[in-house]
Amino acid sequence: MSTELSTNALRGLSAAEVRERTAAGETNTTGGIATRSAGQIIRESVFTFVNNTLFILGLALLLLGRPGDALLSAGIVFINALVSSVQEIQAKRKLDQIALLNRPQALVIRDGVEQTIAPEEVVRGDLLKVGAGDQIIVDGTVLGDGRAELDESQVTGEADRIAKTAGDPVFSGSYCVSGSILYIAEKVGAASLANQITAGAKQHKHELTPLQRNTNMLVRVFLLLMIFLEIVMVLNAFVQTRSLVESVQDVTVVAGLIPNGLFLAITVAYAISAVRILNFGVLVQRSNAIESLSNIDTLCVDKTGTLTANRLVFHAVHPLGSDEAELQTILGEMMASTAAGNKTSEALAAAFPREARRVLVEVPFSSARKWSAIAFDDPARRGIYVLGAAEMLRPFLAPGAADAWQAQLKAWSDQGLRVLLAAHHPDPTLLKDDGDATTLPLLTPIGLVSLSDELRAEARETLARFRAAGVEPKIISGDNPETVASLAKQAGLPDDIRLVSGPELDQMDEAAFEAAALSATIFGRITPQQKQRLVQALRKQGRYVAMVGDGVNDVLSLKQANLGVAMQSGSAATRNAADIVLTKDSFAVLSPAVEEGQRIVNGMQDTLRLFLTRTATIALLTIATLMVSSELFPFLLAQSTLMAMLAVGIPTPLIALWARPGPTARTGQIARLLRFLIPASLLSTVFGLLIFFGAIIIEYVVRAAGVPPGGEEQLLYGTALPIAQTALLSFLIFTGLLLVVFVEPPTAWWVGGDELSGDWRPTLVALGCALLYGAILLIPALRDWFVLRVPHSVSFGLIGVATLIWLFLLRWVWRSNALERFLDIDFGARYVSVARSDEA
Repeated sequence: MSTELSTNALRGLSAAEVRERTAAGETNTTGGIATRSAGQIIRESVFTFVNNTLFILGLALLLLGRPGDALLSAGIVFINALVSSVQEIQAKRKLDQIALLNRPQALVIRDGVEQTIAPEEVVRGDLLKVGAGDQIIVDGTVLGDGRAELDESQVTGEADRIAKTAGDPVFSGSYCVSGSILYIAEKVGAASLANQITAGAKQHKHELTPLQRNTNMLVRVFLLLMIFLEIVMVLNAFVQTRSLVESVQDVTVVAGLIPNGLFLAITVAYAISAVRILNFGVLVQRSNAIESLSNIDTLCVDKTGTLTANRLVFHAVHPLGSDEAELQTILGEMMASTAAGNKTSEALAAAFPREARRVLVEVPFSSARKWSAIAFDDPARRGIYVLGAAEMLRPFLAPGAADAWQAQLKAWSDQGLRVLLAAHHPDPTLLKDDGDATTLPLLTPIGLVSLSDELRAEARETLARFRAAGVEPKIISGDNPETVASLAKQAGLPDDIRLVSGPELDQMDEAAFEAAALSATIFGRITPQQKQRLVQALRKQGRYVAMVGDGVNDVLSLKQANLGVAMQSGSAATRNAADIVLTKDSFAVLSPAVEEGQRIVNGMQDTLRLFLTRTATIALLTIATLMVSSELFPFLLAQSTLMAMLAVGIPTPLIALWARPGPTARTGQIARLLRFLIPASLLSTVFGLLIFFGAIIIEYVVRAAGVPPGGEEQLLYGTALPIAQTALLSFLIFTGLLLVVFVEPPTAWWVGGDELSGDWRPTLVALGCALLYGAILLIPALRDWFVLRVPHSVSFGLIGVATLIWLFLLRWVWRSNALERFLDIDFGARYVSVARSDEA
């Protein structure tokens, strides 16, 4: 668009000056904090520690002549990367759409013509024009006769509107609430205040959750174990002169110690949860952010936009020298007649709707004066009426006039209410608008008005749910700490909460600062840099911190937090820096998001137990059989694949899908995992060895009578060993499926390895997998595919008896704390008491 200005208006830069400054690099371009590119997302999803391990494993299998197994390993990497990349790229596109809808435009004056251009096309020295609803694009100074009120809360954190006239500075990231001004661009690009604040937050963080760190640590352990076994088996093959085919097959089975299906299960669980909570209004930018929510123990929020709706509500009036109805009428007429509205006038106009009066002069509110005035020249209402901060109007009152209302003022102020004094003078002609130099005649107080910030309807319930979940809220604001504390108490926080102000923090040394960060709940008059330091101090002391913000002043602290949460209506820099974006600007949706995170962690802990118990059992059986005989390997590759599919591959995704929300322990996860894993894997190994060698002995004894001389070796390796491998596989599948029931106990009898679930679905899945294995044994084509042989009936009896003894013995070990007592270690046996209370 373009509109010719009057000849008296400021003309701005010429086209030649714009070209010159553009060539000199004095434009508003900046690196900023953009959303991650699709390529960056894919790189971060593909080249993780886990995926790199699987890549190397696939390459090794390829070199060993197992292209199919190599493809399986690489396929897991591909699926992992595909699932997480698709989810995060979809989130990026959603954010880009939001940014496009909220993208500001710059109205500049060049050669005397108004032009609408993109923000990055603004150059230093440009003359810009803003009106109500417009954003300040760059830092500058106001020119001309215009007047406007700006909201600088996204930059400074203070909610009060700031009046701007000629000579006043304006800052990028602010918004014009009312009025219109011209300003000249002085600091553009990286030099602007908003970009200086975000300068330390250009790099996207990639923070692992506790579950991911624990999983990676365990994978490293099993990787070292796998490498050890591979070396032993290669040496054994060389000493025993085994065939290359047999050696490669054994090495490939050992490579299965890396639980690649576990990582796929985690990735799929993240993706499913991201879809679930999108319906609540939570957009996940980083796939592990939902799980991260379940680990937070400290939630840092701003007052404005989270606890409050950024609106004032009328509280009460206290008339002085007139009745209440008359005072309400005066206030209503003042608000209906004003041309310069603000949050105070909106609240009073809503409380006292009245007709407008004829205005002679109006002096709008100024943050410097802290009052506004209006002169009525109407037969029914004549005189000057003033409304503002009592301490700023005191010089215009008669001596001793404050004695009548001082007590009421103090009582309301102590409650954290915003208190205004209304005053009157009968002569309207004495009011002159001289800007901040405006003075008033001697006034007569007519009443006090109290207002409060409007709490969000969901604030009390949301904070209560977080506190019940063990999450400590900390409110960090640019406003007065007393006002913030009052609102916090209205939202349900206790009366004994500690308050600390920004200036007080500035006087503290590092130790005192960290102590204050931990002990205080309310932080007022806080700068963006102090917010960042507070988050750092909390993390340094072991807190898992989530930070909720919406303004540019929150970006640095969002990047420092374990989990950054942004409002959709906030600045683009804040949205791009966050891990989660609340698309409906509702703080309340974090509660179901936390529950979804708890669901993921609970499901993944069960999945981790099953995968790692299977992996540990295979490792122990491999070591044990190598010690007894290096030629009797307990598994074939096809059998190992079948066991992985039935015992963990099918049940675990469903367990993660059906997992229950609920508080998750933030420490001791490894200890609780070991409490489950050690007894289950040791008992499975011991009974597995008995079944494996027992089946060999049974087959050897049963068939030995008909073996011709010299046929013993063929009987052992050609008949007894394949049948023993099938017997061992059957035992491990049945016990693996019983572990599925133990991690999700449907009744109190099954409680021991985990707390009571009451959900029969995992048990039915386990039963279905057992029946599926039975069908595979009965169908010749499937039996041959997985290289299975039907054991002797005596071997089946051995499997049944061993499985029953394993079941009761494992249940006893868990319930009696036998392992803990033997090792004299506390594994955090929290489930035993639950089981006993259920039985009682």
